[in-house]
Amino acid sequence: MSADQLRPLTNDGWGFESSCFVCEPRNTAGLQIPFHHNVAARRVVGEFSLDERFSGAPQYVHGGVLLAILDEAMAWATIAIVGRFAVTQETTSRFERPVKIGRDHTVSAWIDAVDGRIIHTGAEILHADGRRCVTATATFVALDLEGARDAVGTEITGEAATYTVPDES
Repeated sequence: MSADQLRPLTNDGWGFESSCFVCEPRNTAGLQIPFHHNVAARRVVGEFSLDERFSGAPQYVHGGVLLAILDEAMAWATIAIVGRFAVTQETTSRFERPVKIGRDHTVSAWIDAVDGRIIHTGAEILHADGRRCVTATATFVALDLEGARDAVGTEITGEAATYTVPDES
C-alpha cells in the first residue's frame, strides 16, 4: 500500500483533550497505536507489536486488550469513513489464533452498513504473515451534538461539530 493512500488519523485538532488508551501517543500508560485511513480500500488500519505489559498468558496478548484495539479501529472507521463520532452499542468477536507478545500485527476495520444513526462495522487482526488471529463485528450509534459533548466533557465546535448528527429534539 503506497503512503499516498494512507491518511493519518489523530485526536489533534478536535478542540478537546484525548487520553485514549489505544491510540493517544501522549498516553504513556496506553498502547499508542497509530491509525491511518486507507482511502482507496475504505479501511482504517494500524500496525502494532505489544510487550509483556499487555499479556494475559505470558506469551499472548490479553484478549481484552485485543478487543480494545478492534473497538478503537472500528470507532475510527465511523469517523474516517462515515464522518461520524459514534459509540459502541454491541460487539461480537472470535479468537482464531493467539496474538503473541513481541510480534508484528495489523488491525483493519471497515464499514459494513449504515442505517440512519446505526453503523455496522467489522474488523480483524492479522499476523504479519497474513494469518487471521481475531475478528470482530460491532454496532455503533452515531452521536448527536449533546451526546458528543457529554462524551468529551466540553462544547463541540468547529470541524469536530461536523462529525455529529443533528439533534432529534
